[in-house]
Amino acid sequence: MTDYGVLANLLVIFTASIAVVFVFHQFKLPSIAGFLVAGALIGPNGLNLISDIGTVQVLAEIGIVLLLFTIGIEFSIVQVASMRRLMFLAAPIQVGVVLLIAWLGAMFLGLSWQQGVFWGFLFSLSSTAIVLKTLAERGESDSIHGRATIGILVFQDLAVVPMMLLTPILAGSSDEGGLGILLALGKSVLVGVLVIAAAWYLIPKVLGHIVRSRSRELFLLTIIVSCLGIAWLTSLGGLSLALGAFIAGLVISESEYSHQAMAEVLPFRDSFNSLFFVSIGILLDWRVLLDHPLPVAGLLVTILLVKFVAGAGAALTAAIPPREAVMVGIALAQVGEFSFLLAQQGQETGFFRGDPYQVFLAVSVLSMIVTPFFMKWSPHLARHVEAWQRLRHWLPGHTTAHVLQTEGKQIRMRGHVIIAGYGLNGRNLARVLGDTNIPYLALDLDGDIVAREAKHGVPIYYGDATNPNVLRHMKIEDAKVLVVAMSDPFITRRAVQIAKGLNPKLHVVVRTRYLRELDELHQLGADDVVPEEFETSIEIFALVLRTYNLPQDVVFQKVEQVRREGYALLRRSEPMELSHHLRDGTLNDAEVETCRIDDDSPVREKTLEEIALPSRTGVSVIAWTRAGVTQTSPSEKTQLMAGDIVVLLGSRAQIQQAMELLVQIDATK
Repeated sequence: MTDYGVLANLLVIFTASIAVVFVFHQFKLPSIAGFLVAGALIGPNGLNLISDIGTVQVLAEIGIVLLLFTIGIEFSIVQVASMRRLMFLAAPIQVGVVLLIAWLGAMFLGLSWQQGVFWGFLFSLSSTAIVLKTLAERGESDSIHGRATIGILVFQDLAVVPMMLLTPILAGSSDEGGLGILLALGKSVLVGVLVIAAAWYLIPKVLGHIVRSRSRELFLLTIIVSCLGIAWLTSLGGLSLALGAFIAGLVISESEYSHQAMAEVLPFRDSFNSLFFVSIGILLDWRVLLDHPLPVAGLLVTILLVKFVAGAGAALTAAIPPREAVMVGIALAQVGEFSFLLAQQGQETGFFRGDPYQVFLAVSVLSMIVTPFFMKWSPHLARHVEAWQRLRHWLPGHTTAHVLQTEGKQIRMRGHVIIAGYGLNGRNLARVLGDTNIPYLALDLDGDIVAREAKHGVPIYYGDATNPNVLRHMKIEDAKVLVVAMSDPFITRRAVQIAKGLNPKLHVVVRTRYLRELDELHQLGADDVVPEEFETSIEIFALVLRTYNLPQDVVFQKVEQVRREGYALLRRSEPMELSHHLRDGTLNDAEVETCRIDDDSPVREKTLEEIALPSRTGVSVIAWTRAGVTQTSPSEKTQLMAGDIVVLLGSRAQIQQAMELLVQIDATK
């Protein structure tokens, strides 16, 4: 008879996950924590609803592989190369500090030095899956602290290999000496290099042939086989499956098929990821918390503090600003999933059994559960770093205390533009400003970019746009425009708030990724906010209109109309249905358009009677919107205020004349 045990387990896991995560969502709590709690509830130490934990863990491992694969796709070799300071300086310091403190703690408790080193191995690793998932959900993977965190996590995944090789030797259960370890490491490196080289040569060619077949099924299967195959081959050399999947993602990221590969894999990744987080929660034994509350609580607090200090300190040595270093430390302050593999090996070699092992599991799972909460609160905790003025006297050189290469030099400039963030958007803006002879200064926290662009004569400085002293040095009081073109949402919000406080008359333009950030940025003082997804939608409909051979002036008019009015409309919770309703009716010889009244509009604070649109243009005002409320047939006594949106009815020529009146021409003329 067919055994449906696996199906039953999956049904229990997903049903429990839906219920628990829904409750967490209602209270605006991280979904990852909900999955971990769901696992603890249904596991053998909870309600005991799962009968085959081994199968669940195998499926969960696939989730880790797919997660690291998609992270690799989002990166590139250039980005990984830019992390060399983090991977070869900050990350070894972070691992080394945790190892040293664990060794000293073991000596203090009367344990052997071998046990101290082993416990250091366990606690020096952080959870790649939980941290990367949380960063992705918050849109912070490409932020300064996000890149720093990922760089350290990649090094930790690499460090698992020598740790696994050294554990049996520390336990005295292996006869291999230093030469044996070096040979094993050499084998891992050789296998990894061969797999990468072969994949780099073969995968793009294979994908090219598959794409020409025009079969989506073949493309999906090829992507999955590439991911799992490269991960499996690298594991033969002693590397982890997850690291192999990351390498596979990097290989595909360099091809033109990376975006489609990401789209195809995402549904599988999200499904299997939930299994991983649930499988971690299953390991938690609630009885250990009741039997050993003080050791569990004490060890948990110690691990969180030690790993926070080690992570933040390591980030500071790599010239990461203090605020971002704090966020890196918080992100790394938990025990990683690969520590469970080391713990199992420690059990087999006799390092610990019974209560110590159960205490380790309990502390590890609890550290994972609290991580999404701490990462959610980390921007608010990191904000207080700016008030620690005394701290800056002993921080490493390239931090916010010494952010400008022009320290001591006086910048003399007025009416200029300050560009915060010299990525693609910042470079394009700088080029246009240079062509039009508009003075500008640029700020960036990537030392390599600053050094390279400064050699080409760009007025760029190494600086933190959220540091008031830096902004004052850039003459923020005399600047006319600040453009915040950074991908870090926290830094963007802080930069807007601080800059507006230093110069209330400053015109602030902000680039952001998502429409949902519009309201908050405007409330903080941004004058113009440009969401990337909204601008993408404009480009899409413009291309569609051109495909239908509409006149260029019509396309341009629509683009400008959406840009002028769209942001205000998009911030509303409900769409304006009136214009669509009228267009579907019988008024085929008339048009309906909307116009937003801005702060500098010549008709602001004037009544409709004073403006006299019907007599001057032939246009009727059939509705108006204020504070999200739409009213039809406004009276002549209605006074227009900044932020109002008026709905105009008339011919195209009449509406064009009316909009020129409302936007450009003084209403008194």
